[in-house]
Amino acid sequence: MTTLLIFLWIALACVVAAVAYWSFILFRMSRVMGDRPSVRRGLEISIPSDGLPKVSVVIPAHNEERVIDECAKSIRAQNYENLEIIFAMDRCTDGTAEILKRHAAEDSRIQLVEIDSCPDDWAGKCHAAHQGSRHATGQWVLFTDADTRFDPELVQSSVLLAIEREASLLSLLSTLTTNHGFERSAQPVASMTLLKLFPIDRVNDQGNGRVFANGQFLLFERAFYERIGGHVRVKDALLEDLAFAERVHIEGGRGVLLLADGMLVCSMYSTLKSFEEGWKRIFIEACHRRPSRLRKQAWRVAAVGLFLPSIYLLLLVLGIVAIYTGAATAGLIALAMVGLVFGIQGCALTMIYRAGRVPGWSMFLYPYGAWVVTRILRQGADDLLTKRPIRWGGREYILEPR
Repeated sequence: MTTLLIFLWIALACVVAAVAYWSFILFRMSRVMGDRPSVRRGLEISIPSDGLPKVSVVIPAHNEERVIDECAKSIRAQNYENLEIIFAMDRCTDGTAEILKRHAAEDSRIQLVEIDSCPDDWAGKCHAAHQGSRHATGQWVLFTDADTRFDPELVQSSVLLAIEREASLLSLLSTLTTNHGFERSAQPVASMTLLKLFPIDRVNDQGNGRVFANGQFLLFERAFYERIGGHVRVKDALLEDLAFAERVHIEGGRGVLLLADGMLVCSMYSTLKSFEEGWKRIFIEACHRRPSRLRKQAWRVAAVGLFLPSIYLLLLVLGIVAIYTGAATAGLIALAMVGLVFGIQGCALTMIYRAGRVPGWSMFLYPYGAWVVTRILRQGADDLLTKRPIRWGGREYILEPR
């Protein structure tokens, strides 16, 4: 009995800590969602009397036949008259070019820029975006990814918000698709881990050194984009969005980050392998290529997503055993705490998953997702230390640890 109670009280202490942790997460989410920094607010803004400015949408595309047709259709369907669309086809060897040529034949607003090579000192996506931007004539330049899908009102809503907030750069956190199992299990955990590093309500404040932008949607005031040097200044960055966010901050510009709230949908990866490789690159750059920071995040994700749930179950078993062996009070306390932590964690995850438009039942896959993300983070640290190449955009990069 004594041994049972010792283990029960140890497990209970861990669960109390978990209650405190998830209560804090629930409070933070309630605060963020109460303000709900959504791009949909732009739908309520009236069009200026002098009309809307011209917008150039630039889409780098490297072997994107899986998604490029939907992307092109959604951008062509924008309810925004003063629009030009520039696809920068970067060393494409699949059917991307044929699909885009068909769209260009149907829509005179579309320009196609064919890119045959990439300089050694450029990241492929940055080079393609740069080449596309050279053909842009709009007062605002929007860089977006080929795996995105736009709501018909997205460009207008974003531009009106950018003007109202005097933004030099407006970026959106896209709504990610949930068609595959890994998108429903691991993707929410990966997104939560990234947003812990870059909390949406704390980034891009001039008094705060933490800055963030999402490369899936970067809307620049053209004059500011050119003043900071455009993609030339971030040409070797594997996460050009974070590099741009830093440049905007350094140059005294105003960066604005909003939730896409379903108006920008992104299908990032089609397989678990590509998901793992893609998120590994993201985490490596988000952790500033520091193996120690990647491992710290791996331990945190494992502790919250794997260790604590196992403690919940252990305490549940210990509580039941305690009741049946005469320690009813301790057992009932244990069961009450298990119910409390499940309730608070469930509320927090429900809010998080609902914000990302992930099916609610997917939260039961949270421990598996935590295991996948823990593995990605650890592999990222190992790759830096062993100098294993990172493959992205048709090229390989050996990154130096810091």
